[in-house]
Amino acid sequence: MGRYGDIEYPKAVKGGVLLGLTLLLVGEAGGYASGYVSMPGWEQTMFFDLAIVGLLVFIISPVLFGLVLPLTE
Repeated sequence: MGRYGDIEYPKAVKGGVLLGLTLLLVGEAGGYASGYVSMPGWEQTMFFDLAIVGLLVFIISPVLFGLVLPLTE
């Protein structure tokens, strides 16, 4: 048993990247659709925030689960 439990790092990296990519694509699709469909301001803000969070998860997951945690274990 490692320091952080039984984390399967390759599986965590793949899951984090796929989650981030999904959030990014949904956020961008919603932002693109807001140009054609009338949406309230809170929905546009939600799609923008979703895209930003997705990008951050997409970038940070490989670094965290692929480099940092395995090296500190």
